[in-house]
Amino acid sequence: MKFKVDQQTLEELNLLGRSKPGSVQQLFSRVKSRAGEHLLDRMFKVPLVTKEEIENRIDCFRFFQHKDIEFPFDAKELSELAEYFSRVYSQSTIKTYFQVFWNRLLVQLLNDTRFKKELQALHALVSVLQKLDQLIPKLKDMPYPMSQRIELIRQQIQSGVFRELVVSNIYEGFTLFQIARYQQQLQGSLSSCVGDILSFIAELDVYIAVSNVARERNFTYPIVQSVETNIWKGIDLRHPAIEHAVGNDFHLGQEHNLFFLTGANMAGKSTWMKTLGISLYLAHMGFPVAAKSYEFSVREGMYSSINVADNVALGYSHFYSEVIRVKQAAEAVASGARLVLFFDELFKGTNVKDAFDGTLAVTRGFARYRQSLFMISTHIIEVGEELKELPGIQFGFMPTIMNGHRPQYTYSLKEGITEDRQGMMIIRNEGILDLI
Repeated sequence: MKFKVDQQTLEELNLLGRSKPGSVQQLFSRVKSRAGEHLLDRMFKVPLVTKEEIENRIDCFRFFQHKDIEFPFDAKELSELAEYFSRVYSQSTIKTYFQVFWNRLLVQLLNDTRFKKELQALHALVSVLQKLDQLIPKLKDMPYPMSQRIELIRQQIQSGVFRELVVSNIYEGFTLFQIARYQQQLQGSLSSCVGDILSFIAELDVYIAVSNVARERNFTYPIVQSVETNIWKGIDLRHPAIEHAVGNDFHLGQEHNLFFLTGANMAGKSTWMKTLGISLYLAHMGFPVAAKSYEFSVREGMYSSINVADNVALGYSHFYSEVIRVKQAAEAVASGARLVLFFDELFKGTNVKDAFDGTLAVTRGFARYRQSLFMISTHIIEVGEELKELPGIQFGFMPTIMNGHRPQYTYSLKEGITEDRQGMMIIRNEGILDLI
């Protein structure tokens, strides 16, 4: 089973992109190796879908956060190994010896670099194995099932060719026959073992990098509940990529499965919805979240409609694009999947009357699907009044405080429905009426 999330949701929440300014992935991109970068990419693209998988990853991050272990490996050496040992050989030791001898001869005759690369790769492997041998005792308390993986790696580097390399001294050099024998085994029968070691090191890179971010930013690790519990709550949840972001509490579940959010424009509704979406995605990755505490039941996917744009290629107006988006969400919910859905300012591409009627009807319809959780925002506060008698709906708002004729925004979530109406005041404050 795969966690359901589409491209629009990924873009609206600015989740992906290790080099993309302000993205959530960039926040955690502290890895040192290329393999670590690729693994982090995969983690962000493929959230986990079972309670056990998520908890296992959380346990690994928490272990490294408490241990405060530094990543001891050199990125250049790891890249050399990944490139060199990606080539698998099946020829005999004698043939390999003659190949090494020939490459060594070409160095003298033609200044050929092949032998030099072979020797550099072997030296890099020795360095990596020696550092790994020193690191493994520090990992003896790692939680299951990672502890099994560590024991397997420990056994590998404590025997055979790997042990010879661990105790070797690269400054004393290797004979041509030693180089040939190591190359023949490491790129042949032991190539999968080398791959396991490099994959393990990439995992260590990610665990250390992410746990460092959690420690520095005072993030917390989610408490994971089974799908059936249908709970989602947090204390002091804030946007992870915004410095000095205001935190808020929330709680959805069996009693209330729909949160109806009101507030003036610029009050912080969209940012709060993105904050919630980001936190849920990170939680399903087993990553730390920006909160004092956080608990959720595993979902099957998430779906957002926050920044819907015109689709010129299909000839869709803004309003029709919104309608199509809501239809897609309705189909997903009606299928029985346990989802979390976010709708910011429903039907803002049409007139106020139709936006009112549409928001009211869609909210009523979604509220009936108790297996899913919904966050719906609007600045049409009259809709909230019509929904007060419906069971399962929780109301909150982002307040605006007037400082004379200037609005100020607290970004602190309050219970109830807002009564703020500052649109015309902002228009007057900007002097628009004086210009026309």
